[in-house]
Amino acid sequence: MLSQQYQDNIDTLLKKIEEAEAIVVGGAAGMTEAAGYSFYQSGETFKKYFGKFADKYGIKNIFEGFYYPFSSSEERWAFLVTDIKFIYDAEAGRPYLDLLQLLQGKNYFIVTTNQDTQFNKVFPKEKVSPIQGDMRYFQCGSRCHDQVYFNKDQVENMYANIDGTRIPTELIPLCPKCGQEMEPWVRSYVFLEGSSYRNELRKYNEFLIKNKDKKVLFLELGVGTMTPMFIKEPFWNMTYSWPDAYYITINPKDALLPRELKDKGLAIHEDIAVVLKDAVNEKAKRHEDIK
Repeated sequence: MLSQQYQDNIDTLLKKIEEAEAIVVGGAAGMTEAAGYSFYQSGETFKKYFGKFADKYGIKNIFEGFYYPFSSSEERWAFLVTDIKFIYDAEAGRPYLDLLQLLQGKNYFIVTTNQDTQFNKVFPKEKVSPIQGDMRYFQCGSRCHDQVYFNKDQVENMYANIDGTRIPTELIPLCPKCGQEMEPWVRSYVFLEGSSYRNELRKYNEFLIKNKDKKVLFLELGVGTMTPMFIKEPFWNMTYSWPDAYYITINPKDALLPRELKDKGLAIHEDIAVVLKDAVNEKAKRHEDIK
Protein backbone atom coordinates (compact mmCIF):
# COMPACT_ATOMS: atom_id res chain seq x y z
CA MET A 1 0.00 0.00 0.00
CA LEU A 2 1.28 3.44 -0.94
CA SER A 3 2.08 5.86 1.87
CA GLN A 4 0.03 9.02 2.04
CA GLN A 5 3.15 11.12 1.46
CA TYR A 6 3.99 9.20 -1.69
CA GLN A 7 0.42 9.40 -2.97
CA ASP A 8 0.45 13.15 -2.33
CA ASN A 9 3.64 13.42 -4.39
CA ILE A 10 2.04 11.55 -7.31
CA ASP A 11 -1.04 13.78 -7.05
CA THR A 12 1.10 16.92 -7.09
CA LEU A 13 3.13 15.67 -10.05
CA LEU A 14 0.00 14.97 -12.10
CA LYS A 15 -1.64 18.24 -11.03
CA LYS A 16 1.38 20.33 -12.00
CA ILE A 17 1.72 18.56 -15.35
CA GLU A 18 -1.97 19.13 -16.07
CA GLU A 19 -1.89 22.79 -15.04
CA ALA A 20 1.35 23.68 -16.86
CA GLU A 21 1.19 25.71 -20.03
CA ALA A 22 4.78 24.68 -20.78
CA ILE A 23 6.94 21.88 -19.39
CA VAL A 24 10.73 21.86 -19.47
CA VAL A 25 12.16 18.42 -18.77
CA GLY A 26 15.78 18.06 -17.70
CA GLY A 27 17.03 14.50 -18.00
CA ALA A 28 20.39 13.07 -16.97
CA ALA A 29 22.12 9.81 -16.07
CA GLY A 30 19.53 8.84 -13.47
CA MET A 31 16.94 8.37 -16.20
CA THR A 32 19.14 5.88 -18.01
CA GLU A 33 19.92 4.08 -14.75
CA ALA A 34 16.19 3.88 -14.05
CA ALA A 35 15.78 2.23 -17.45
CA GLY A 36 18.31 -0.43 -16.48
CA TYR A 37 21.15 0.89 -18.64
CA SER A 38 23.71 2.03 -16.11
CA PHE A 39 26.89 3.66 -17.40
CA TYR A 40 28.32 4.10 -13.92
CA GLN A 41 27.82 0.65 -12.41
CA SER A 42 29.11 -2.83 -13.14
CA GLY A 43 25.92 -4.79 -13.66
CA GLU A 44 24.77 -7.65 -15.83
CA THR A 45 24.33 -5.40 -18.85
CA PHE A 46 27.93 -4.21 -18.59
CA LYS A 47 29.27 -7.75 -18.19
CA LYS A 48 27.25 -8.96 -21.17
CA TYR A 49 28.50 -6.34 -23.62
CA PHE A 50 31.87 -5.35 -22.14
CA GLY A 51 33.01 -8.49 -20.29
CA LYS A 52 36.18 -8.99 -22.35
CA PHE A 53 37.26 -5.41 -21.62
CA ALA A 54 36.53 -5.86 -17.92
CA ASP A 55 38.55 -9.08 -17.84
CA LYS A 56 41.55 -7.71 -19.73
CA TYR A 57 41.78 -4.14 -18.43
CA GLY A 58 39.89 -4.23 -15.12
CA ILE A 59 37.39 -1.67 -16.41
CA LYS A 60 34.39 -1.59 -14.07
CA ASN A 61 31.81 0.42 -16.04
CA ILE A 62 31.21 2.20 -19.34
CA PHE A 63 32.09 5.64 -17.96
CA GLU A 64 35.46 4.35 -16.73
CA GLY A 65 36.10 2.64 -20.05
CA PHE A 66 35.48 5.82 -22.00
CA TYR A 67 38.39 7.49 -20.18
CA TYR A 68 40.64 4.44 -19.83
CA PRO A 69 44.23 5.00 -21.08
CA PHE A 70 44.34 2.26 -23.69
CA SER A 71 47.81 1.59 -25.07
CA SER A 72 46.65 1.76 -28.68
CA SER A 73 43.99 3.42 -30.82
CA GLU A 74 42.94 -0.01 -32.06
CA GLU A 75 42.02 -1.05 -28.50
CA ARG A 76 40.38 2.26 -27.61
CA TRP A 77 38.17 2.20 -30.69
CA ALA A 78 37.16 -1.40 -30.06
CA PHE A 79 35.75 -0.27 -26.71
CA LEU A 80 34.17 2.89 -28.13
CA VAL A 81 32.39 1.11 -30.97
CA THR A 82 31.13 -1.55 -28.56
CA ASP A 83 29.66 1.29 -26.52
CA ILE A 84 28.12 3.02 -29.53
CA LYS A 85 26.79 -0.26 -30.94
CA PHE A 86 25.09 -0.92 -27.59
CA ILE A 87 23.57 2.57 -27.70
CA TYR A 88 22.16 1.96 -31.18
CA ASP A 89 20.77 -1.47 -30.27
CA ALA A 90 19.32 -0.70 -26.82
CA GLU A 91 15.53 -0.47 -26.80
CA ALA A 92 13.87 2.62 -25.39
CA GLY A 93 13.66 2.25 -21.62
CA ARG A 94 10.30 2.06 -19.84
CA PRO A 95 10.77 5.36 -17.95
CA TYR A 96 11.12 7.19 -21.27
CA LEU A 97 7.94 5.63 -22.63
CA ASP A 98 6.09 6.46 -19.40
CA LEU A 99 7.31 10.05 -19.60
CA LEU A 100 5.92 10.25 -23.14
CA GLN A 101 2.52 9.19 -21.80
CA LEU A 102 2.61 11.85 -19.09
CA LEU A 103 3.54 14.59 -21.57
CA GLN A 104 0.96 13.60 -24.18
CA GLY A 105 -0.86 16.65 -25.49
CA LYS A 106 1.38 19.08 -23.55
CA ASN A 107 3.65 21.88 -24.74
CA TYR A 108 7.07 20.56 -23.69
CA PHE A 109 10.79 20.53 -24.39
CA ILE A 110 13.56 18.23 -23.18
CA VAL A 111 17.14 19.21 -22.41
CA THR A 112 19.53 16.38 -21.57
CA THR A 113 23.16 15.81 -20.69
CA ASN A 114 22.81 12.16 -21.72
CA GLN A 115 24.64 11.07 -24.86
CA ASP A 116 22.93 7.67 -25.14
CA THR A 117 20.08 8.85 -27.42
CA GLN A 118 17.36 7.29 -25.24
CA PHE A 119 15.29 10.49 -25.40
CA ASN A 120 15.68 10.58 -29.20
CA LYS A 121 14.34 7.02 -29.47
CA VAL A 122 11.02 8.22 -28.00
CA PHE A 123 10.61 11.95 -28.60
CA PRO A 124 10.75 14.06 -31.79
CA LYS A 125 14.19 15.49 -32.55
CA GLU A 126 12.87 19.05 -32.53
CA LYS A 127 11.77 18.63 -28.91
CA VAL A 128 15.10 17.33 -27.56
CA SER A 129 18.43 19.12 -27.07
CA PRO A 130 21.39 16.86 -26.14
CA ILE A 131 23.62 19.69 -24.93
CA GLN A 132 26.55 17.39 -24.08
CA GLY A 133 26.71 15.82 -27.53
CA ASP A 134 25.47 12.60 -29.11
CA MET A 135 27.40 9.33 -29.50
CA ARG A 136 25.82 8.73 -32.93
CA TYR A 137 28.12 11.35 -34.41
CA PHE A 138 31.87 11.67 -34.94
CA GLN A 139 33.86 14.89 -35.11
CA CYS A 140 37.44 15.70 -36.05
CA GLY A 141 39.68 15.14 -33.00
CA SER A 142 41.61 18.31 -33.78
CA ARG A 143 38.44 20.29 -34.57
CA CYS A 144 39.87 21.34 -37.93
CA HIS A 145 36.39 22.03 -39.32
CA ASP A 146 32.82 22.54 -38.15
CA GLN A 147 30.97 19.35 -39.04
CA VAL A 148 29.78 16.21 -37.27
CA TYR A 149 29.20 12.91 -39.05
CA PHE A 150 26.44 10.35 -38.49
CA ASN A 151 28.33 7.15 -37.76
CA LYS A 152 25.94 4.18 -37.83
CA ASP A 153 27.29 2.42 -40.94
CA GLN A 154 30.87 3.05 -39.89
CA VAL A 155 30.23 1.76 -36.37
CA GLU A 156 28.51 -1.38 -37.65
CA ASN A 157 31.52 -2.15 -39.85
CA MET A 158 34.03 -1.48 -37.07
CA TYR A 159 32.07 -3.57 -34.59
CA ALA A 160 31.76 -6.50 -37.00
CA ASN A 161 35.55 -6.56 -37.38
CA ILE A 162 36.61 -6.44 -33.72
CA ASP A 163 39.25 -9.08 -33.04
CA GLY A 164 39.37 -9.70 -29.30
CA THR A 165 39.71 -6.20 -27.92
CA ARG A 166 41.06 -4.50 -31.05
CA ILE A 167 39.85 -3.27 -34.40
CA PRO A 168 42.00 -3.36 -37.57
CA THR A 169 44.20 -0.29 -37.93
CA GLU A 170 42.66 0.58 -41.29
CA LEU A 171 39.21 0.94 -39.67
CA ILE A 172 40.25 3.66 -37.20
CA PRO A 173 38.02 6.61 -38.20
CA LEU A 174 40.02 9.50 -39.65
CA CYS A 175 38.99 13.07 -40.40
CA PRO A 176 38.20 13.48 -44.12
CA LYS A 177 39.73 16.97 -44.05
CA CYS A 178 42.99 16.70 -42.09
CA GLY A 179 43.49 12.96 -41.60
CA GLN A 180 43.63 13.11 -37.80
CA GLU A 181 41.67 10.60 -35.72
CA MET A 182 38.00 11.31 -35.24
CA GLU A 183 36.36 11.47 -31.81
CA PRO A 184 32.83 10.77 -30.59
CA TRP A 185 30.91 14.06 -30.55
CA VAL A 186 30.46 14.19 -26.79
CA ARG A 187 31.65 16.45 -23.99
CA SER A 188 35.44 16.12 -23.67
CA TYR A 189 38.56 18.26 -23.92
CA VAL A 190 38.11 18.39 -27.70
CA PHE A 191 34.29 18.63 -27.83
CA LEU A 192 33.29 20.57 -30.96
CA GLU A 193 31.07 23.45 -29.87
CA GLY A 194 30.27 24.37 -33.46
CA SER A 195 27.07 24.82 -35.42
CA SER A 196 25.51 21.52 -34.30
CA TYR A 197 26.09 22.39 -30.65
CA ARG A 198 24.80 25.94 -31.11
CA ASN A 199 21.68 24.59 -32.84
CA GLU A 200 20.86 22.44 -29.80
CA LEU A 201 21.24 25.45 -27.51
CA ARG A 202 19.15 27.58 -29.88
CA LYS A 203 16.20 25.13 -29.80
CA TYR A 204 16.28 25.06 -26.02
CA ASN A 205 16.64 28.82 -25.55
CA GLU A 206 13.89 29.59 -28.06
CA PHE A 207 11.48 27.40 -26.10
CA LEU A 208 12.42 29.11 -22.84
CA ILE A 209 12.03 32.61 -24.28
CA LYS A 210 8.72 31.77 -25.93
CA ASN A 211 7.21 30.35 -22.72
CA LYS A 212 8.86 32.26 -19.86
CA ASP A 213 5.72 34.27 -19.09
CA LYS A 214 3.49 31.21 -18.95
CA LYS A 215 2.80 28.73 -16.17
CA VAL A 216 5.98 26.64 -16.52
CA LEU A 217 6.83 23.33 -14.87
CA PHE A 218 10.52 22.45 -14.62
CA LEU A 219 10.67 18.66 -14.29
CA GLU A 220 14.11 17.36 -13.36
CA LEU A 221 14.71 13.63 -13.79
CA GLY A 222 17.86 11.91 -12.60
CA VAL A 223 20.15 14.94 -12.50
CA GLY A 224 23.05 14.43 -10.11
CA THR A 225 25.63 16.78 -8.63
CA MET A 226 28.54 16.07 -11.00
CA THR A 227 27.58 18.81 -13.49
CA PRO A 228 24.81 20.87 -11.84
CA MET A 229 25.54 23.89 -14.04
CA PHE A 230 23.83 22.41 -17.10
CA ILE A 231 20.34 21.58 -15.78
CA LYS A 232 19.93 21.68 -12.01
CA GLU A 233 21.16 25.20 -11.25
CA PRO A 234 19.49 26.85 -14.28
CA PHE A 235 16.20 25.15 -13.34
CA TRP A 236 16.52 26.50 -9.79
CA ASN A 237 17.30 30.01 -11.01
CA MET A 238 14.46 30.14 -13.53
CA THR A 239 11.95 28.72 -11.04
CA TYR A 240 12.98 31.34 -8.51
CA SER A 241 12.89 34.22 -11.02
CA TRP A 242 9.79 33.37 -13.02
CA PRO A 243 6.59 34.17 -11.11
CA ASP A 244 4.50 31.26 -12.46
CA ALA A 245 7.20 28.57 -12.49
CA TYR A 246 7.24 25.39 -10.40
CA TYR A 247 10.03 22.84 -9.95
CA ILE A 248 9.81 19.09 -9.39
CA THR A 249 12.86 16.87 -9.03
CA ILE A 250 12.67 13.07 -8.97
CA ASN A 251 15.81 11.26 -7.89
CA PRO A 252 16.44 8.59 -5.25
CA LYS A 253 19.79 10.18 -4.30
CA ASP A 254 20.07 13.77 -5.49
CA ALA A 255 16.56 15.22 -5.25
CA LEU A 256 17.57 18.58 -3.79
CA LEU A 257 15.17 21.43 -3.09
CA PRO A 258 16.71 24.77 -2.10
CA ARG A 259 14.93 26.46 0.80
CA GLU A 260 14.29 29.44 -1.50
CA LEU A 261 12.01 27.15 -3.52
CA LYS A 262 10.17 25.47 -0.64
CA ASP A 263 6.89 27.07 -1.78
CA LYS A 264 7.61 26.60 -5.49
CA GLY A 265 8.98 23.09 -5.64
CA LEU A 266 8.82 19.44 -4.69
CA ALA A 267 11.58 16.86 -4.22
CA ILE A 268 10.56 13.22 -4.69
CA HIS A 269 13.22 10.91 -3.23
CA GLU A 270 12.12 7.75 -5.02
CA ASP A 271 13.04 5.48 -7.92
CA ILE A 272 12.30 7.41 -11.12
CA ALA A 273 11.01 4.34 -12.94
CA VAL A 274 8.54 3.57 -10.15
CA VAL A 275 7.30 7.16 -9.84
CA LEU A 276 6.70 7.57 -13.57
CA LYS A 277 4.99 4.18 -13.82
CA ASP A 278 2.73 4.95 -10.84
CA ALA A 279 1.92 8.38 -12.27
CA VAL A 280 0.95 6.84 -15.64
CA ASN A 281 -1.24 4.26 -13.89
CA GLU A 282 -2.90 6.90 -11.74
CA LYS A 283 -3.53 9.07 -14.78
CA ALA A 284 -5.11 6.12 -16.61
CA LYS A 285 -7.24 5.25 -13.58
CA ARG A 286 -8.59 8.79 -13.35
CA HIS A 287 -9.36 8.76 -17.04
CA GLU A 288 -11.36 5.54 -16.64
CA ASP A 289 -13.22 6.97 -13.62
CA ILE A 290 -14.28 9.98 -15.70
CA LYS A 291 -15.57 7.70 -18.48
